[in-house]
Amino acid sequence: MTLADLRRLSIKRQLKIRFRLHNGMECVITEHGIAQVPELKGIPDFNLEQELVSAGQFLLEPVVITDKKNAPKSRSVGREELSRLAATGPAAGHDDHDDE
Repeated sequence: MTLADLRRLSIKRQLKIRFRLHNGMECVITEHGIAQVPELKGIPDFNLEQELVSAGQFLLEPVVITDKKNAPKSRSVGREELSRLAATGPAAGHDDHDDE
């Protein structure tokens, strides 16, 4: 599972995906597929791809909320489950199409 896989998943499923880095900071992959480290104040001394390899827990936060009463909850998943989610493709109800 690569950073590109998580970026694709976050866009297709409209999720924010969070995971901890070795230095205690947190990486957030937005629903737009942008990887950010909000606490970062300077030039990073790490590589996100390498940090992702050692991450074991991920927090999935749904961004699109259509029904506030039955709003989907954030959930914590392990590496194996996230790999399966990334491999299965888009969520039910989403059409996969080319942007040409």
